[in-house]
Amino acid sequence: MPVRLDKVPALASRPPRPRFLLWLGLLLLCLLLGVGGRLLFANEPLHQLPVDFWYWALGLPFLGWCALGFGRMLLHVGEQSAADGWDEAREEDMIRKIRQGRRAQQVLGVSLYTSLRRTGDEPTAQLDGLLSGTSSLMTRPTALDGAPLRHTCLQGGAEEFPEDVLLRVLTQVLADLAQTLAQVPSDRPIALLLEVDSAMAEGLMWRVWHQAWRESGIRQSTTPVEGSGLAAVDHWLDQRINDQAMLLVLAVQFALQAPEGTAEVAVGLLLGNRLTQTTLAPIAYLHRPEQERAATDTDLLYATRQALDWVPLQAQAVERVWRVGIDPQRQAAVASVLMDVPMPVQSPQGVCNLDAVLGQPGKTSPWLAIAAATQAIQGGAGPQFIFSGGDVGAELWGTVLMPVSPLST
Repeated sequence: MPVRLDKVPALASRPPRPRFLLWLGLLLLCLLLGVGGRLLFANEPLHQLPVDFWYWALGLPFLGWCALGFGRMLLHVGEQSAADGWDEAREEDMIRKIRQGRRAQQVLGVSLYTSLRRTGDEPTAQLDGLLSGTSSLMTRPTALDGAPLRHTCLQGGAEEFPEDVLLRVLTQVLADLAQTLAQVPSDRPIALLLEVDSAMAEGLMWRVWHQAWRESGIRQSTTPVEGSGLAAVDHWLDQRINDQAMLLVLAVQFALQAPEGTAEVAVGLLLGNRLTQTTLAPIAYLHRPEQERAATDTDLLYATRQALDWVPLQAQAVERVWRVGIDPQRQAAVASVLMDVPMPVQSPQGVCNLDAVLGQPGKTSPWLAIAAATQAIQGGAGPQFIFSGGDVGAELWGTVLMPVSPLST
């Protein structure tokens, strides 16, 4: 479940202090009633009344007033103690939630292939293309019926079948990550989050995947992870932060049934727990993602501020903003949030719109942005903020990616 600080109960209401003038007036009233009552039933004149008369007329009302005052003070102290206990429990719950919310994962390995990366290219060439803001969307015939559609596709030879292109790209992604995993003991468990969106036959897709995995040379055994997208990361931070296992994310969008305006992408990410993983030096820290509760400007602003607070990080420290998988109708909401926070970034240098550069990446949206932002950090960039969506109409996520501080390595 997401960590929601706005769901923490409010501070206890404090009981009002006893009012001095009210109790002074009550004392005078008690004394007047005592004296008046005694005089009403007295048989002697006032100057002949004995001393005992004044004892009963003034002493008893005063003792009664003291008893009422003592009871009122006990009630006030009891209410204060109850309020103190509530506030202490609330503070402990708040601290626990903040510590839980500020958990982060290490980014240990990254691999990214888009239409901007050709065989043999260094990742920096692809990153430069993504940061340039120049659209690579092209109108080309589809492999299914030859009808021209505007989209981006993974690089492949003219004579290659789609399954051959996919096999080659998956092999490259796994080979990149295998270099990192080679430094990890073979008995270290790997949790695998596999997200694939393709119109290819499922049987063919799995055959390609298993062949790429066999050829990767990765020695560690894997177990599947339930969930999808950043919700899986959020759940991992809540439930598996003490695990010895590392999280391997492989996300692919390829050969869609309706590719108009889409992007073919292959992403690989290796994530580790800060508490248990000490073998590999992290590239960056992926902090807890925050999702808006409803598709409104107010909820997106709250999610953005909360994502920044999980670091904690001042908005002014953000060096670049990534936007990906966002419905065109929500672009104005993102622009409004950037003004309200505010982050000192301006288009096109400080805001990278991956949808405009590549097309819609679908389910791979958050992973594409995390991979690109990680590679930017590898090049010396500072804190990165990511707005990501995915499915049409889905609520947006805000995520912070931080460079590794020299003091934390």
